Amino acid sequence: MADKNLILSIIFGSILLIFIAIFITVFVLNYYKNQAKHHTQLVNIKNEFKQTLLQSQLEIQEQTLKNISQEIHDNVGQVLTLAKLNLTTLMMNDAQAPDQVKASQQLIAKAINDLRSLSHSLNTEYVQNMGLVRSVEYELEMLQKTGVIKTSFTIEGSVQRLEAQKELIIFRIIQEAIHNIMKHAEASSIHVSVSFSANDMQVSVADDGKGFDLSPLNDPGNQQFGLGLRNMHNRATLIGAKFSLTSEPNKGTTLHLSLPYNTFINE
Repeated sequence: MADKNLILSIIFGSILLIFIAIFITVFVLNYYKNQAKHHTQLVNIKNEFKQTLLQSQLEIQEQTLKNISQEIHDNVGQVLTLAKLNLTTLMMNDAQAPDQVKASQQLIAKAINDLRSLSHSLNTEYVQNMGLVRSVEYELEMLQKTGVIKTSFTIEGSVQRLEAQKELIIFRIIQEAIHNIMKHAEASSIHVSVSFSANDMQVSVADDGKGFDLSPLNDPGNQQFGLGLRNMHNRATLIGAKFSLTSEPNKGTTLHLSLPYNTFINE
């Protein structure tokens, strides 16, 4: 009887050990499987971030070249044309020669300053070099010079520098918002504000244009409407920022970004 109980104990003990071994094996396999899955997700997120960053760089470069083309055509070209006319008529009227020379000097000085500003924007890393705030300010200055629309810019709090990649993507979102305003809003003014607090940065881009109905954005079957807005939302999500948009017909549109930051570099 004792031998039988011993044999049963050994059998049950062996079965228990087998179950424990199977459980440990399954647990370990699942752990490594989850680790591999997590690693794959991190790699995918990293690749997506790199692709978005590259796309942002290319889009910023393209927009910069468009701005340069417009600036040369509308400002530098006209200024140099006026200077040329002054110099051409200089010999025709000796009495006004000193005034014409002075006016030509001023026009040429303005053209040189404009070209110097354009040379800065030719650098594809100008957002990183100038920082987000100065880059936005410069973008609005360029737009203001066209005379097509009024722009304004306000800064609240002590300016902080974020990681270069985050600043680049935020700048691209702001640039895309301004592009949409110029293309669709029929607005007379754009106001951009950047606010820095102890915990986060707030960005808003507002216009006084015709606005629009946001309800089609909630329709999953409507893939074309608001594609640019969805792209901006995806970019914001990629860097951990909250993206929101408010708009009503005939009441303008406001884009808002909220980005918490853990570390930053004082400007």
